[in-house]
Amino acid sequence: MARTVICISHATGAGGTDLGRLVADKLGFRLIDEEIVTRAAEHQDVRVEELADVERRKSLLSRILSEAAVGAATGTPGVVMIYPPDLQPDKNSLRALIRQAISETADEGNVVIVSHAASYALADRDDVLRVLVTASPAIRTRRLIDAYGLDEKQAKKSIGANDAGRADYLKRFYGVADELPTHYDLVINTDQIPAQQWSDLVASAAAL
Repeated sequence: MARTVICISHATGAGGTDLGRLVADKLGFRLIDEEIVTRAAEHQDVRVEELADVERRKSLLSRILSEAAVGAATGTPGVVMIYPPDLQPDKNSLRALIRQAISETADEGNVVIVSHAASYALADRDDVLRVLVTASPAIRTRRLIDAYGLDEKQAKKSIGANDAGRADYLKRFYGVADELPTHYDLVINTDQIPAQQWSDLVASAAAL
């Protein structure tokens, strides 16, 4: 059966976000990334930064969510929605909200979901193609240096922090102590073959 939901999990610097964008363009699907966090926040009017903290996202996107993503949801980019300072949402409730947002997004179909461990949240669905995008530490380091102007030490530190955060996220949310290739339908290494060339394969796999 054709897969109407494509979940792309990726290591920092592996090119997963780029691949997700290319696949979405080829299939005419929506691309959902950090928007999942925003959508979950809207359900209970909680601050987006609270949800981002639960997930321990350390990427640039996570850090700017409170400044831009929520404002974009209101139709006024760059405007921050401020909620009562005494609002202290329960962390377990926030995690449940994130999973609910992922499920609702998948129910709408024709979507590429990048990150948020959506491959695990939607593992029991037949309409989902689960893709893992990875690359060697050396290649990932070089990409961060080239993309953000970091020095080698900064790039390695960023990768280490993101890898640790991702592993912790999988363990806390889904009880996954060891992420395995068999958790996915397709595993892609972008060391030698760039994301652009893999996008055709992913789009074709979704049609099977």
